[in-house]
Amino acid sequence: MRKLSEYVEMAATEYLQETGKAELDAHWIAEFFQDNGVQDNYPQQDLIAFCTMVQKALTIKSERINKQTRLQLDKTIRLVKHKQK
Repeated sequence: MRKLSEYVEMAATEYLQETGKAELDAHWIAEFFQDNGVQDNYPQQDLIAFCTMVQKALTIKSERINKQTRLQLDKTIRLVKHKQK
């Protein structure tokens, strides 16, 4: 049986890959909760609490990706400016 934290990370990663969005869709997470065994393996787990955990992980992942993108863009801009000199 997977840890709850593994389900959270798996849901956040899968959602981000499928949608590219940082705001979690209620229907999507409810389907994930039921279809991926979270409900079966953790019958006491509240869907709303699970959704909150996934949204937090999704926000962290999204912020990390945005930061990496900005750093890469800055690097590219510096390289282009350097070549123009």
